[in-house]
Amino acid sequence: MGSGESDMDCNGTIERLYRFLDGELTEERRLDIQHHLDDCSPCLGAFDFEAELRVVIANRCKDHVPESLRQRVHAALVEEERRDRDLSEA
Repeated sequence: MGSGESDMDCNGTIERLYRFLDGELTEERRLDIQHHLDDCSPCLGAFDFEAELRVVIANRCKDHVPESLRQRVHAALVEEERRDRDLSEA
């Protein structure tokens, strides 16, 4: 890379697309991918699809958890913590 030009190609862009969307890349790598997306409509299409898919999933895949279940889970966690504390004090 050192020449100032990005060595990011389509394969590298697609391979890193999820990490790009999740914000898990270095600033340099994010810029490389962004520059590639600016110039490559097929990769930009893949990016747009994945970004839109994430929005749809986030909006549609929300399960309603009944309050009674929340309370049972909370009680079980509290009980587990109590048991761990009792065992460590014994």
